[in-house]
Order: sequence, then C-alpha cells, then structure tokens
Amino acid sequence: MSSIYQINKGIGKPIEFRGLYGQYIAYLAVGLVLLLISFALLYIAGIPLPVILPLILGLGSGLFFTVTSLSKRFGVHGLSKFMAKSSLPQYVKFKSRRVFTVLRTSGKAGR
Repeated sequence: MSSIYQINKGIGKPIEFRGLYGQYIAYLAVGLVLLLISFALLYIAGIPLPVILPLILGLGSGLFFTVTSLSKRFGVHGLSKFMAKSSLPQYVKFKSRRVFTVLRTSGKAGR
C-alpha cells in the first residue's frame, strides 16, 4: 500500500506575518496591548475622547512604523546581533603575559 506524505517545506523558516519577522511580531503585539491599556486608563481618568484618540492613533502609527522599519533594517536575528555587538569591548587589555604562557605550558595551545 502506498501512502502519500506531504513534505513540510516551511521547516527552519522564521515566522512571518505581513512582512514582520520573529520577535517583531511580539514587539508589535505588546505595544498594541499597552496602547489599549493606556487608552482605557486615560478614558477612565476622564480625559476627553477628542484628546485621547489622536494621541493613541499617533502613538500606534509610530509604533507600527518603528517596528516595521526595525524588521526591514535588521531582519530576523539582526536586532539581537546589533544589541550584542554594542556590548562588546573595543579591545581587551592584559597587564601580563601569564595568560598566554600558561596556555603554552599546559599543552592546550596546539589542539
């Protein structure tokens, strides 16, 4: 008996939703939830609706354009690599050669 198996060709590909990749989907979702909560808090505080709506819509469009530009600029893993690169030191300074001489005497340098 022959069986027909479908091959999943999406294995290893990052999650994509309308041009947003990976963690940027989560960033947008968290930002939208925070905007919803801030809208509710401002409305409960008694601030007039004509003041709240342009503020929330402006912040929401800024959030959307910022997240999409980050996604286009850095790609799937580029933002985490960029943040990691900024925390690397410019150079490493040693005050003695002992670090390197210990490697030579222990026999681990050639392996």
